[in-house]
Amino acid sequence: MDNKVATLLNEQINKEFYSAYLYLDMANFYTQKGLDGFANWYEIQAQEEQAHAMLMYQYLHNNDEKVTLEVIAKPDKTFETLMDPLKAGLEHEKYVTSLINTIYAAAVEAKEFRTTQFLDWFIKEQGEEEKNASDLITKMELFGDDARSLYMLNSELAARVYSAPSLVL
Repeated sequence: MDNKVATLLNEQINKEFYSAYLYLDMANFYTQKGLDGFANWYEIQAQEEQAHAMLMYQYLHNNDEKVTLEVIAKPDKTFETLMDPLKAGLEHEKYVTSLINTIYAAAVEAKEFRTTQFLDWFIKEQGEEEKNASDLITKMELFGDDARSLYMLNSELAARVYSAPSLVL
């Protein structure tokens, strides 16, 4: 495997685990506000990010590459309003999309076609992640100021369940 591509994938593992920490921090914020549905939504987001990291971890091992685990930074966001984590989540997903795109571009340049095929799933996943985050902001803008509507949105988010990705490495 191309050294640059392997390095970027290794770095992305850390960034995926950071994403999980960030989403747990958002879940914590909503738990403290009594919005267990919002907390559930972000707890599942955290699980998804951990799974993404593990997919990359396994992919590197499957290609006889060394995995280097680094320190995971403490989340650096402060949330004041109920909307703050939602906007930070969308901003973060756009950032992760840019990181995946960078890895993909490096893989194309290095003619690492197996890696581009592996990353195709992540490209699609990031589109879904950005849409979900954007949709949640739209719903909060529409309903968040009304207590009954906020209750219903919270209930909707509480029903979300984790589904592990099924990606063949």
